[in-house]
Amino acid sequence: MTAGTAGAAHTQRIREFKMPDVGEGLTEAEILKWYVKPGDTVADGQVVCEVETAKAAVELPIPYDGVVHALNFDEGTTVDVGTVIIAVDTDPGAGPVGEAPDEAAAPAEEDDAEPQGRQAVLVGYGAAPSSTKRRARKPQPGVPAQSEPVTAGLQAELNGRSAPAPAATPVVVPAAPAAPAAVVPVAERPLAKPPVRKLAKDLGIDLATVVPTGPGGVVTRDDVYAAAAPAEAAPAAPAAPEVAVPAAVAPLAAFDAARERRVPVKGVRKATAQAMVASAFTAPHVTEFITVDVTRTMKLVQELKQDPDLAGLRVNPLLLVAKAFLVAIKRHPEVNAAWDEANQEIVYKDYVNLGIAAATPRGLLVPNIKDAGAKTLPQLATELGELVATAREGKTSPAAMSGGTVTITNVGVFGVDTGTPILNPGESAILAVGAIKLQPWVHKGKVKPRHVTTLALSFDHRLIDGELGSKLLADIAAILERPKRLITWG
Repeated sequence: MTAGTAGAAHTQRIREFKMPDVGEGLTEAEILKWYVKPGDTVADGQVVCEVETAKAAVELPIPYDGVVHALNFDEGTTVDVGTVIIAVDTDPGAGPVGEAPDEAAAPAEEDDAEPQGRQAVLVGYGAAPSSTKRRARKPQPGVPAQSEPVTAGLQAELNGRSAPAPAATPVVVPAAPAAPAAVVPVAERPLAKPPVRKLAKDLGIDLATVVPTGPGGVVTRDDVYAAAAPAEAAPAAPAAPEVAVPAAVAPLAAFDAARERRVPVKGVRKATAQAMVASAFTAPHVTEFITVDVTRTMKLVQELKQDPDLAGLRVNPLLLVAKAFLVAIKRHPEVNAAWDEANQEIVYKDYVNLGIAAATPRGLLVPNIKDAGAKTLPQLATELGELVATAREGKTSPAAMSGGTVTITNVGVFGVDTGTPILNPGESAILAVGAIKLQPWVHKGKVKPRHVTTLALSFDHRLIDGELGSKLLADIAAILERPKRLITWG
């Protein structure tokens, strides 16, 4: 058997499973738990691990039959999409797995081992081949021809793929230029990991202008920060330039390190932080408040609990608040919209996907009920119960948290009167429901104890004027004050 044939056989026997994109273009995920170990037998479709993305915890099935050959990462490791996380021996009866022959001798066979197009994983779509393919480059004067396979291999490794070993040609790494002015521009794409590329994009830095200091000419995060720092007078050829970190990202100084704990920002907390910052500093928020007597609504809740059509369903004030919100939106459909900054358009939506903010052990999740405005009260109660239960179990899928148009956050369950909620990015309004309390209230000319709550509505002032926002909030309050309006207005 030739080296090339042996390499192909080895590659076909050992199948590698890569971290898939489990939803909406996410770039990384943390391995929460492995359900298998090397030597375990696995079947096609068997769940082998649980990973946490920025939006949800997802179980990943393996698309092969065989025996686990290797687990490439420990639990708690964050892995880029497209990186091999587990290898499976699909022919364990063929004897012990030997070392793969020299890949440099058979690069073509290695390429044949990977199917063309996206992998046929059972969750998501896998890594798109375009993420690691390189465009053809025009030859540049002064750039050695053999540098191409070297840089291509490096970038493939940075993107989480194994690259064919280059031909046995001595590689000469050019010395660092004496001064920035001496840098020779190179037409090829700068070498950098995906998170570094995202950082450069966020800071508005062209990676082609950044002087790399990492091994093999790789651009590091510090290089990007240095390029983003304000230009200062510096020596023509500093021996070891220090990286200037912008004040906005300067590390927080410790006051008493022995009594402080540092936890990496990742997963749901990282996604929530990014979304809230993006929303708060993109959409101009306006928040309005109203205090309302909901005594009749509380009586209706008790009556509905005895209704046979709602038997076995969870009936609570939040259900009627949700229905009131949906009826009010039906009366003012122009509030159900989104701002498209790229196209400079307002997108009006003829459906309402109602988000429900849920506090979970993993952090704040906001799954939504699709087409909530078209559902009956029993249907709404069913989906509301399932949505909250799934979120608290940590089983909410990314799809369940996408496409929301408006949201309700029930801060009243914590005994809080109200708040000023921040919009979910891409949504037009969010309603905060405060605690329902017995309070003295003037009713029919007399002061009586009544069930009272405070509602707070935040909305995107680019989409919703003060008059429209006020009418929406007033209608929600009017329905909760006299819930028969669910029939007359619905």
